[in-house]
Amino acid sequence: MTQLRFALLNAAHDGANTRRNFRRELDADLVEFDVTDGHLPDHTDFDGVVVTGSRSSVYWDEAWIPPLVDYVSEAAAADVPILGVCYGHQVLAEALGGRVAGMDGFEIGYNTIRHRGDDVLFDGIGESFTAFTTHGDTVVELPPTATLLAENEHGVHAFRDGHCWGVQFHPEYDLDTARDVTDGKRERLDDARVDAVLDEISPEAYDAACEAKALFDNFTEYARRLKRERTAATADD
Repeated sequence: MTQLRFALLNAAHDGANTRRNFRRELDADLVEFDVTDGHLPDHTDFDGVVVTGSRSSVYWDEAWIPPLVDYVSEAAAADVPILGVCYGHQVLAEALGGRVAGMDGFEIGYNTIRHRGDDVLFDGIGESFTAFTTHGDTVVELPPTATLLAENEHGVHAFRDGHCWGVQFHPEYDLDTARDVTDGKRERLDDARVDAVLDEISPEAYDAACEAKALFDNFTEYARRLKRERTAATADD
């Protein structure tokens, strides 16, 4: 079977770290779209769609956001496998009928998340695992047909709806990205908190968080299996 072809909807306003991280973690040909500049595919003929993180909020009044939400809704309706990460998780929730709102606080750093252990996306990942998190928004209402997969004391960290998954945490981050993103929060968080998180960003913490990277292989394998099944069904017709 030919290599999988995914649309990478890059919502990061400075997308270099994001591009590097997702290209490293996803075993697929990635067709990248800078969605903050209004660039979106004009079709849904992909083996998967991945929506990245962003410093924006899905409810902000920015011209590029509604078309992105609409495209994700269209791709989901076409039964394209979708993986949304952090902001992408929130976009997916809104696209499928859920709701996102600002949190009272801000979650940042390597934190513990618990999943329910019964979904293919989390195969090989312990029910309690470490991942880097950085967000001030959260999914406060799941889409009507979605299933909660993971959470912690800050709220929803993963859900599934059909062929679509959203994860609030950042399994793609490397050490440089974690440090850059944390240092960039000084306008929002006090220096003492930022410095404390920076002190905890270590090779040991990163190694512990690498367990969660398995979800990229799990998502890719799901898309590959689905493509194989659809190809076989078409050949049998």
